[in-house]
Amino acid sequence: MSVLTRDEAQTRARFLDVERYTIALDLTTGAETFDSRTVIRFTAHAAGDTFVEVKPATLRSVSLDGQPLDPALLDGNRYPLTGLAAGPHELRVDAAMHYSRTGEGMHRFTDPTDGETYLYTQLFMEDVQRVFAAFDQPDLKSVFAIDVTAPEGWSVLGNGIAEHTGEGHWTIAPTPLVSTYLVAVAAGPWHSVTTEHAGLPFGIHCRRSLAPYLDADADEILGITRACYDRYHEKFDEPYPFDSYDQAFVPEFNAGAMENPGLVTFRDEFVYRSAVTDTERQTRAMVIAHEMAHMWFGDLVTLTWWDDIWLNESFAEYMGYQTLTEIALPQALHSVAAGQTPFPDTWVDFGVARKGWGYDADQRPSTHPVAPDPDAVPDTASALLNFDGISYAKGASALRQLVAWLGEKDFLAGINAHFARHKFGNATLTDFIDNLASATDRDVHAWAEQWLRTTGIDTLTAVVTEPAAHARSQTQTQPQGTGHAQGEDTGQTPAQSNGQSWCLTVTRDGSRPHRVAVAAFDHALGAETGPGLLTLRDRFETDVPGDGTPTVRPGRRPALVVLNDGDLTYAKVRLDGASWDTALTSLSAIPDPLTRAVLWNTARDMVRDGELAPATYLTTARTHLPYETDLALVQGVLSFAAGQITDRYTAPEDRPRALATLAGLCRDLIRRTEDGSHPGLRLIAVRHFIDAATQPDTLQSWLEDGTVHGGPELDPELRWRILTRLAVLGATDETAIDAELAADPSATGREGAARCRAALPTPEAKATAWDTLFTDDTLSNYLFTATAQGFWQPGQDELLAAYVPRFYPDATALAARRGPAIAEAAGRYAFPAYAVDAQSLAIGTRALEDPDLIPALRRKLVDQLDDLRRALAVRTASATD
Repeated sequence: MSVLTRDEAQTRARFLDVERYTIALDLTTGAETFDSRTVIRFTAHAAGDTFVEVKPATLRSVSLDGQPLDPALLDGNRYPLTGLAAGPHELRVDAAMHYSRTGEGMHRFTDPTDGETYLYTQLFMEDVQRVFAAFDQPDLKSVFAIDVTAPEGWSVLGNGIAEHTGEGHWTIAPTPLVSTYLVAVAAGPWHSVTTEHAGLPFGIHCRRSLAPYLDADADEILGITRACYDRYHEKFDEPYPFDSYDQAFVPEFNAGAMENPGLVTFRDEFVYRSAVTDTERQTRAMVIAHEMAHMWFGDLVTLTWWDDIWLNESFAEYMGYQTLTEIALPQALHSVAAGQTPFPDTWVDFGVARKGWGYDADQRPSTHPVAPDPDAVPDTASALLNFDGISYAKGASALRQLVAWLGEKDFLAGINAHFARHKFGNATLTDFIDNLASATDRDVHAWAEQWLRTTGIDTLTAVVTEPAAHARSQTQTQPQGTGHAQGEDTGQTPAQSNGQSWCLTVTRDGSRPHRVAVAAFDHALGAETGPGLLTLRDRFETDVPGDGTPTVRPGRRPALVVLNDGDLTYAKVRLDGASWDTALTSLSAIPDPLTRAVLWNTARDMVRDGELAPATYLTTARTHLPYETDLALVQGVLSFAAGQITDRYTAPEDRPRALATLAGLCRDLIRRTEDGSHPGLRLIAVRHFIDAATQPDTLQSWLEDGTVHGGPELDPELRWRILTRLAVLGATDETAIDAELAADPSATGREGAARCRAALPTPEAKATAWDTLFTDDTLSNYLFTATAQGFWQPGQDELLAAYVPRFYPDATALAARRGPAIAEAAGRYAFPAYAVDAQSLAIGTRALEDPDLIPALRRKLVDQLDDLRRALAVRTASATD
């Protein structure tokens, strides 16, 4: 199969325009294939040759302007169109197409709960070719009119309003001009909840077996959807550009969601059938807001080529988090009163959960600029690699810094100019920056060069000293609202300072300009429990780099000086020594959760850079998390402690002690929540206690009783989590796993059983799991992931050692057979991450020389091996402390 190059796309875009696709899909032809008939009306601007893309199971016929062509001319995924005359043409393609089990193209899923079958499309990048013939590139926008034949009793969803015309035939309203990758169809016996808002039909849809869980949250999901819709209409001048807004929660979806215009598809794990925390609900709400932002940025205005994918994702990421802080719901939601903002602390979650994703990606050899040079994205295969923490989290961080620098008014003025000039068309980075520049006197082009065209992370270091004689005083500053009330008087006056003052110098290792807030804290007296309370004394803004002159502030030296308070820039932060000592002892006493997030990220960065011992991080967590009130922070710290500290950064001989510390911390949190006042915190603690348990007794007792002592009762997620841990510990068997699956025969139950079986510490279980992963090409993407997650387990080293060298050739062959989605899953989940040793690194490094590695797998291996190299360095550094 050929990948499309940027040069080919530019040539084809100059050569032709596409006016309309008329597509007929027949989904009644069996379980392996469906029929696809496509009529493409296009105009050639001159005489010449081109090609159309299609990946059929069988290509039955092709005709051009009524003349039949030879189907045997298909070359891989390209059918040549030669000798075209200038002017209009009509191409007809009739094919049978394969259903997918990997989440690419037309994915087919049969629900094991009730035997019902569901289909949906995911046509991103090159996968439209798996469903219908197309001139497949984002800047050849067209109108799409689709008819679908589906089994009786099914409903069909699409980009426009779908009408059932009888006997299983559905007609989907034609779209306005959209790109090929945004076309969407979903078909099956969906359970639907529908309403109307602002004159448009809104709907949410899921599998019938999930109906009770969707119904329970329907008011919340639709309330957030309506509130986001209204807020975007306050921000954007262009109205919502499509005729309806459906949200389908679909099975075995590879991404979090996909911004198909009028039919957003979400992974159906967002339909919660087990207990979740408010932070997890907030994440779902953020994804709803993120995808709706794409209706304007991505769908109405679409990138010209894939080098500008960050324009789609960074904008939606920023808008998703920011808009969620601004919406208010008319009805009460959980503990939030009507009219209040249900998610005021979304940027805390971004800081602790998403920003680290960007920081990690930006320190690997595979890093790239937020806006890469077009030559760095020469084809679709290379473009697919840039859907990472840089295009999402770093890009959103850069936009957040830009908004702080420009002001939101000018930023939105530039965005609205962008929409007005390019609606239903395509745009580039240059267009975007030019439109922003038209709304401000600031040099946005220079900002873009410094922030979007460079790689790596700047490090900002605070140097706090007594004042030097040459230092100038700075006592009047502009307040900054993020994290604290705008205009609040937090500064000490010179009269209060008793003649004392302190100096701050911020050094920068890097190249970008930063506008940051600095917060200074003092110890408060009289704290009765826990670490002593810190109070905010002073908050001011400063530019980095400055003019080299220290900033002098009145009063004695603070106990704690925090750079990047409010987390408005993208940079590592290092405190002065005295401030770091205060942070380690008093972190939970800082009033603002966003400030605490900045400091937890600093601790995380220091561990990864070998500057803070992993054991010290665990001790700090044990000290402060029992007093933490923000669920996102608790979840973020525990996830890093479990996934990196205990499993990768701690030497095997020290791991039992680290797990004991982690389990002890979780027990502290469980005890703290016995009164039922913090159910979300208790749920997080129970989950992580299960994962850290080194003895089976407590877990077996909970499983037998069906409840954690003192609550919560075990729902399916907790039962499978316990059984997985018991499998790792060798304290369960196939019989118990089969019994649990019989009690929960759902799709997630099947995944739980696959994870448990692969985790069993027996040679037979490992051999069976390995064979399933690497030889069963019918294995779905989700069952592949679940099996891989269970396979590699710290503490099973002897059992797994022989599989480390087998991984690379087996994964290479698998990726070549099954394609990018499974390649990415193999690189992420089936990689032997537990094997943190020089031999494993050497084997992997040699494997990168294999010319048969497809790009998606190569990229994952490069990243995984760099993480392995870092883990070895952290272990070495902590061993010498």
